[in-house]
Amino acid sequence: MKAFLFPGQGAQYVGMGKNLCEQYPAAREVFDKAAELLGFDLAKVCFDGPAQQLTRTSVSQPAILACSIAALRAMGNPQCDAAAGLSLGEYTALVCAQAISLEEALPLVRDRGEYMQQAANERPGTMASIIGLEREQVQDAVARAADAGIVTAANFNSPGQVVVSGEEKAVSRACEIAGEMGCKRAIKLKVSGAFHSPLMEPARIKLAKRLEAVEIKAPRCTVVANVTARPAETPEQIRDLLARQVTSPVLWQDSMRHLASQGIGRFYEIGPGKVLAGLMRRIVPDATTTNVDGPETLEKINGI
Repeated sequence: MKAFLFPGQGAQYVGMGKNLCEQYPAAREVFDKAAELLGFDLAKVCFDGPAQQLTRTSVSQPAILACSIAALRAMGNPQCDAAAGLSLGEYTALVCAQAISLEEALPLVRDRGEYMQQAANERPGTMASIIGLEREQVQDAVARAADAGIVTAANFNSPGQVVVSGEEKAVSRACEIAGEMGCKRAIKLKVSGAFHSPLMEPARIKLAKRLEAVEIKAPRCTVVANVTARPAETPEQIRDLLARQVTSPVLWQDSMRHLASQGIGRFYEIGPGKVLAGLMRRIVPDATTTNVDGPETLEKINGI
């Protein structure tokens, strides 16, 4: 059994998708549709930059989704048993499962990015990756740092890697405490806001309203939600979980272990970057994980 995994924000890089579009008309069609829906040439930004524009939240989110779906279309839209995506990638997984159309998803994630940036501007914050502690230890560090402000565990990525999110002073304090507890490293992330924390509440409210207007169908394959690490099955449940996701922890480690427990042994990371494959090697070491990012990798996996 196999699952398709889709990357989240931060996976973007200038040049992504270019080789795919040069060799696969089906991939190019995704970017043509994106230009029509978004009102600007998304392909040009992805292929040529500038990096500063590509990293804008409202641009990077549809850009990563478009690149991932372009790769999927270049593969010939193969069937999978399950799909999952890290944060933004959950929307791509829902497109893969035909629960949300590409036409609905691209403007939706652009708006999601704008809502998140607006929330970040209203309530500034940051994030940091804590390496080398168990999740219970990180949660303890977060609890002890609460007197410095709002801070929460935001991403449970893999064993020994947890991201914390919140107000600058409180995140710094959580990192100090984690250092005292023996963490290997605490790395401040280059992000524009405290994503997956209570500081994103204004974005959650706007996104919940926006999702009311989106047509969502029951997924055609299992789609594991970040918030619960379990399948999201009905349109109503999907709407609720997508809105809650921006203020809730991403349970990626739990999600991957759930898929493995269901008999999934082959994972394909579809889209830019190799972050999810790296995490999978620590979460389910005996799983087979393959990256699908360009024509070279497509040739290797022809016929999946």
